[in-house]
Amino acid sequence: MWRRSRTICLSLAFVTVSLHLLLALVTLSIPHLPCDAPLPPEMSFRVLACNASSSARDGGHGEPPTDAIQGDSSSQDCRRGAKVNVQRLPYKRLTWKGDKRATENNTENNANQTERWESDMLKLKALFDHSLYNTPRPAAPEDDWLLKVKPKTKPSQRSSQMWSALYDTQDIYDNVQWNSSVSSQPPWLRFHLGITRWELYPHRDPNMEPLAQQLATHRVVSAVQKSGGTQLKLVMSFPNYGQALFKPKKQERDEETNYNLYYFSDFERHNAEIAAFHLDRILGYRRVPPAVGRLVDVVKEIKDVTTDRKLAKTFFNSPVGNVCFYGQCSYYCSTEHAVCGTPQDLEASLAVMLPDLSLAKRRSWRSPWRRSYSRSKLAQWETDPNYCVNVKKTPPYDKGTRLVDFIDLVVLDFLMSNLDRHHYETFEKFGNNTFLLHLDNGRAFGRHSKDEPSILAPLRQCCRIRRSTWLRLRLLSLPQYHISDVMRASLSQDPLHQVAPLLSEPHLAALSRRLKTVLETVSRCQEQHKDDAGAEDVIYDDLADVQ
Repeated sequence: MWRRSRTICLSLAFVTVSLHLLLALVTLSIPHLPCDAPLPPEMSFRVLACNASSSARDGGHGEPPTDAIQGDSSSQDCRRGAKVNVQRLPYKRLTWKGDKRATENNTENNANQTERWESDMLKLKALFDHSLYNTPRPAAPEDDWLLKVKPKTKPSQRSSQMWSALYDTQDIYDNVQWNSSVSSQPPWLRFHLGITRWELYPHRDPNMEPLAQQLATHRVVSAVQKSGGTQLKLVMSFPNYGQALFKPKKQERDEETNYNLYYFSDFERHNAEIAAFHLDRILGYRRVPPAVGRLVDVVKEIKDVTTDRKLAKTFFNSPVGNVCFYGQCSYYCSTEHAVCGTPQDLEASLAVMLPDLSLAKRRSWRSPWRRSYSRSKLAQWETDPNYCVNVKKTPPYDKGTRLVDFIDLVVLDFLMSNLDRHHYETFEKFGNNTFLLHLDNGRAFGRHSKDEPSILAPLRQCCRIRRSTWLRLRLLSLPQYHISDVMRASLSQDPLHQVAPLLSEPHLAALSRRLKTVLETVSRCQEQHKDDAGAEDVIYDDLADVQ
């Protein structure tokens, strides 16, 4: 037994030694690879990402062919990226501009936006330099001015007495030192004195810039709710006795009007009032009072200075601490539709007020193409294609320029999609031979995805348009004066553009689309009347007398 055990142990020892020798020989025959150095921290994620993307492309099955590696740009990018990091070349750092931080990509985008803005501004300048906007006109006769400065008086004394009688709190207003010299007059007064029979302000009016500056920055000394109308608006007063019509922000710029909402129940938009002023000027009308955007402090510039008790009672703090108010009006004046700051800052449009009615009376005219303002009934013009025949026989549309004046307003309304034009006004002093005031445009620019062809019904049915208007519309359709580009450039000069563009890009694109529709409508009119009197019956030549 002992010999047998000894033999087994020797055999096991021999087998063990043999196995160890065999293992050593095998190990020595395999080539030894050096150990890889650990990746630097900034490299590890990049390489892992490249390996992960390679595995995904290869489906996880071995290595791809050599030619595939050479042709794979992403693999080459990964290898180049690894090499850059290993060599520790400079990497893209964040850049600062004022208090805004941006990457180099953002800098490139900003450069592109700057280049586009400069291009748009050049188009706007070229447009306003065009001869169609600089037609020479004879000096306006004395009767063509809305207001006059009385000579041989002592303005500084008499005007002070007059304004003191109108305002009890004289200490909050500036001392009046006005006279017949233009340099002594505040911008709003120069605007009033510049109104003529044919326009609210001249094409190149140096007063526009100081007037806009006043509306955007002057201290507000009084804010009261304006009577009339269907929605909330205020009258704000400045220390130099100027006044502006205030309309607050009620919805975001890119928010479209609800399709189930009737036009007479739509919100009024502050940016629409501002955009209407700029579009009216671009069209060469100059019939919308200047309007400017402003960030208003709800507490300091409304609540603390108002003398309107009814308005003061409607202020409250929202659950998140924003200061809100709602006033009193027919629509959207309730806690559910309150106007709120963030927490006190509120966007608004401020439009310069026209001369007081005691100085310059205005007449209100019912629009012949007024909508029914009913949820079930249609107006006569919507069912009668020959409706314009009767309108042309009715004063004041039977003579003079009233019909083409109204068509100008129709073109403006169609471009900005304003369905709420039930009335318009004129200055009573000038009778029927004057321009139409393009007021109250808050319900414009509600939808950009849909055009409203019914707004163009007067143009389709009457087939009549001013030559100067028609030529300017054609000009705005050309690439070098593109209406969307010049509108973008014009709006960029408003103070609220620093917060956000006043019109979104879809609204600007809609302007181009609608302009094309207007020109096509005029072309169809010319085609329809070519057998009668041709273009002469469609185009009213208002340039003949000027030339």
